[in-house]
Amino acid sequence: MNAMFRHLVRGVSVVTLVGLVTAGLAQAADAPGLRIGVRGEITGVSPDVLKVHVNTGENVVINLTNDTKVRAVTLANIEDIKPGSYVGSAAIPQDDGTLKALEVHVFPPELAGSGDGHRPFDLVKGSSMTNGSVGDLVVSNGRMLTVNYKGGQQKILVPEDVPIVNLMPGDRSLLKVGVKIVTFVTQSADGTLTAQSISAGKDGVTPPM
Repeated sequence: MNAMFRHLVRGVSVVTLVGLVTAGLAQAADAPGLRIGVRGEITGVSPDVLKVHVNTGENVVINLTNDTKVRAVTLANIEDIKPGSYVGSAAIPQDDGTLKALEVHVFPPELAGSGDGHRPFDLVKGSSMTNGSVGDLVVSNGRMLTVNYKGGQQKILVPEDVPIVNLMPGDRSLLKVGVKIVTFVTQSADGTLTAQSISAGKDGVTPPM
């Protein structure tokens, strides 16, 4: 690894990793090493490498492997969520014990069960991620979701202005310069970043998770 790249990774480690690392990222649950959420815009693409301008201002180089999963993020709305839908939601706690959604993403049936559970997340300070099946959906009284997962349940308030998206199977044709992504990566001992999964915005969508 050249000196410039070592400096780049070291800068990312100091500035962003503390806020980005979480032990329970659903998309990288089975990956070894340090798990990091990287959010930004693709600035370069080659068959095995992505260059990304991170939202916090850094530029990073991320390796791709044959196991890197790519998913498409498309716009959705509350009407796309039904009882039995499998969803994920980054949220923050409220005083009454419920959660207030920061975003909601809807999985297709073939991805039901992905990251099932409730865990800390890194979108904002104090946020969590809940993945599970929708039990009740009340849209007449504050858009409240009841999300059930193995071993628990959360009630999640979805404000009108919270982004709702579909998370669909995708491929590397989505990875183009200018596309906004959220990628969960591992960092090796030498600082190399390797993508475990990438959620790429389709048709100009910015992944909100």
